[in-house]
Formats: sequence, structure tokens, C-alpha cells
Amino acid sequence: MSVTVEDLGKNMSKITVTVPADKVEKAINQSYNRQKGQISMPGFRKGKVPRYLIEKTYGPEVFYEEASNILVREEYPTAYDESGLDIVSQPDIEIVQIEKGKEFIFEATVAVKPDVELGEYKGVTVTKVDVDVTDEEVDAEINKELEKNGRTVTVDRAIEDGDVAHIDFVGYMDGEPFENGSGEDFDLEIGSHSFVDTFEEQLIGAKAGDDVEVNVTFPKQYQAKDLAGKEAKFEVKVKEVKTTELPELDDEFVQDVDEECETVADYKKKVKERLAKNKDTEATRAKEDEAVAKIVDDSKMDIPDAMVEAQTQQMMQEFSQQLAMQGMSFEQYMQFTGMTTEKFMEQAKPEALKRIGTSLVLEKIAEVEKIEATDEDVEEKMKEMAEQYGMELDEFKKMVPDTETENIKRDIQVGKAVDLIMDNVKEKAPKKSTAKKSTTKKSTAKKDDDKKED
Repeated sequence: MSVTVEDLGKNMSKITVTVPADKVEKAINQSYNRQKGQISMPGFRKGKVPRYLIEKTYGPEVFYEEASNILVREEYPTAYDESGLDIVSQPDIEIVQIEKGKEFIFEATVAVKPDVELGEYKGVTVTKVDVDVTDEEVDAEINKELEKNGRTVTVDRAIEDGDVAHIDFVGYMDGEPFENGSGEDFDLEIGSHSFVDTFEEQLIGAKAGDDVEVNVTFPKQYQAKDLAGKEAKFEVKVKEVKTTELPELDDEFVQDVDEECETVADYKKKVKERLAKNKDTEATRAKEDEAVAKIVDDSKMDIPDAMVEAQTQQMMQEFSQQLAMQGMSFEQYMQFTGMTTEKFMEQAKPEALKRIGTSLVLEKIAEVEKIEATDEDVEEKMKEMAEQYGMELDEFKKMVPDTETENIKRDIQVGKAVDLIMDNVKEKAPKKSTAKKSTTKKSTAKKDDDKKED
């Protein structure tokens, strides 16, 4: 196999791979062996038709597509390594030549990691963050705990905002049910805006046992083109109305949720300490984000579109996994929100660019500052990860592939780069609002007017 690389500019490259004819023959034969079981011809049992006869009848091209896929899968990883490129996207493959007795040639167009011209990364100014905890914040946090310990109960009353309606529904358009427009035993939180248009609001006031007709209009930019901009009717059966009852905040409740606390006063003190710690962590993260964002803005890099697309694809996969954990597929999410894949990708693009820019800048700082991840660093990180998964360290290490170990090292280097930035930041107080001053002046002026009247 031979590999050549052509620089296309703007951090894009084309890898041309040439594979010897003997490997082409082998791949074509693999394709024949996989497909022959589905091919039958007069005079031969199914799966027993000779390859030459199939090629004579249908043409040798009958096996080319699968043979090409086999060859690309086998040869691209080696070409990836031999290219010497730092590739940051999936390859765009184009088959140049496949023919019996000849070399197989394919091209892979890829995005390569952009170089970064760093801006100033030492002495960055960040905004000082207030970490004081108010009584209102303590009360709000305790209310969250009360809600967490609340119990869901069925109520014999009309649906209100914030309730959960347990429903069956069927959607109709022009009198006919439409695809993905129905569901059974679905728990819909009223006010969550999970469903399209005013679907949820139209259930308010209904009771268990009621049949409700819900009329909606799908958005014009809806992912299902046959529904976009059209009106639909849903027949909804309300099977149950559920709400959450909160427990009383008393010493008994406190002792149940926190064995270290005896009284409500003890619990409030502990909650305040925890919030203060969380605020301190959040303040540190906010200052880190601000510092890194300023460095990214002050740096120069040419990020290829293919790299952005790869990042948005990854973000969409992450979001799909989150939805799956909530019991909803990405297709259902799009159906009920009017989202489309194209719209999601477009909306995710700014965040994708931010993630890429942050990663490139921090990796470049680590490179410039010669920041290393020591064996001790990696060991400590693996120990933390093993504890998170509830595994012994040795057992965890056996499961970690070399590629993941490299990712761990990279994460450690990036973390150290952030530490270096933060060790050199300068803090400034946030700008004070002028609204109060304006109000005070008006107040003073009014007092002066009052005095004149007196």
C-alpha cells in the first residue's frame, strides 16, 4: 500500500491510498462469499453459484461496492498512521478506482488540527465573583430538598400548571392518524413545554376520565415536512392527574435527610456551609471560563468546517443519550418540539466553536509551557475514575485501552494549563449598576420639589 498526502489549504488535506491488486482480489472474493448465499440461478442450489458465472451474468461490478467498503475499513487506519497528520474529523471517502486485476485507489479528505497563534495568556483580568450566601438562597435549597422528598399522589381535581397528566393520545391530520403522533401511558408535566404548540395548556382544567380534543399548529420549520405548518387534532384521554405533596420542615424531617443534624437550625447552618463551598467552586469555574474565553478571543486559529461538523455531531449524540436516559428518543424530541437535525446542528455551532477553540488554546499552552502528565498524575487520575465506577484500581486499568490513557494524559495537561492561567490572573470588581444612582437622583429631586411646595 502507498500513501500520499496533499495539503488542500485551510487545514484540510487529501490522503490518496493505493492498494495492491492482490488485496483487491481478496476483497472481491470476500464480497462473493458474503453474498453468494442470497444468489440463486437455474441449475445451482442457493449459495452454490460459482463466482465467475455471477460476474458473467451481472457484471464484475456486482461485488465492487462491498469490496470497496472492506478495503477502506482495512486500509484507512494504516493510511491514517502513515499520513503523519493530526486528523480531527471523519474522512470523506471517494473511490477513484476499483477493477479486477488492478490497484484499488481511494481518497480520504480530512480536517487536520489547526495551529494556534496564542494571544497573551498570563496576567488575564477576570471579574471577582461574590460568594456570599443569602438566607433566601438557603431557603430555596431547602425547598429543593423538600421537593425531592415529596411524594407523588393522585388527586381528584382538575389539572393545574405544574401537575403531571397521565395520558393516552392519538394525533390526526385531515382525519387520519399520522406517524409518531400517538402514545400510551405517557406522563406529561404541564408547563414543561415538552409537546408542540399549546398542547399542554389545553389540558389545564381537565380531570381524570375526561376526553380532551387538543388542536395545535406545527411550526413551519418542522422536521417532518408533511406536518410542517399544518394544523392537527389530538384526541387525549386523561387517565390520571398527579401532583407532588411536600413534607413539613421540622426536626423529624431534618433527622431523616441528614443524620448529622438534630434540628432545623443545624440543618440550615449545614446547608449554608455547603452552598458557600459550591459558590466558591462555581466562582472558580466562572473565572476560569472568563479567562480562557479572553485568551481564545485574543488567539488566532483557522478552524475547518469539517472539524466543527464533527463536534456538533458529537454534541448531538451526547444530547440523544441524555434524552434516552429520560425515556425519550431524539426522533420523539424532534417530533414534539419542532426541532430538525439541521436546526439542531446550526444552533449547536457556536458552542461547538467555543469547545474547539478552548481545547486548541489550552493544548497549545501546554505545548508552549512544556507541561507534562507524569506517571503519578495518570495513576492518581485512574484511581479517581476507578472509585467513581466502584472498581479496584488494577481491575480498572485492565479495561482502559491505550487510546483512553492518552486522553487521560491530555486532560491532565489541559488541567495544568488552566492552573497556570489562574495562577497569573488579575481580579477586578464587577461594574456597579448605575440604576440605583439614577433612582436616588430622582428621589432627591422629588424631595426638593416637596420642600419647595411646603
